[in-house]
Amino acid sequence: MSTTTILILSDPNGGEESLGRMFNGLAAAYDLKHHQRPVQIVFEGTGTRWPAVLATPGHPAHALYEAVQDTIAGASAGCATLFGARDGVEHEGLALLTANAVPGTPGLPSLAQYSADGPVLTF
Repeated sequence: MSTTTILILSDPNGGEESLGRMFNGLAAAYDLKHHQRPVQIVFEGTGTRWPAVLATPGHPAHALYEAVQDTIAGASAGCATLFGARDGVEHEGLALLTANAVPGTPGLPSLAQYSADGPVLTF
C-alpha cells in the first residue's frame, strides 16, 4: 500500500488561515491513521516552526498533534535552519530530513521519493 505524505508548509505566524491549514493537515493524518492507511507528516518551509508551537499544552491543536505524533517523519533540516526553527525541531526529538542534498543547505526532504511512495498533500 502506498504512503501518503502530508507536508505542513504554513507559518504559525500567519494567522487563522495558517492555523487552519496546519490543523487540516494534522486532521488528514489522523483520519488516514485511524483508517489504517500509511501516512507520514513532514514539516517544511516555515512550517518547521510548528512543532515547538504545537508542543505547548495550551495550544488548541496540541491534543491532535500528540495523537498523530507517531506519524511524523520529521522536518526539513534546511528549512528549519533557514527559518530559525532548528532548536525547536530538535527539542521535540524530530528527525532533521536531508535526503535532498540541495547545494548551500544542510539538506531538505526528498519530494521525488515521497511522490514515488504515494500521494503528497500540502497544507
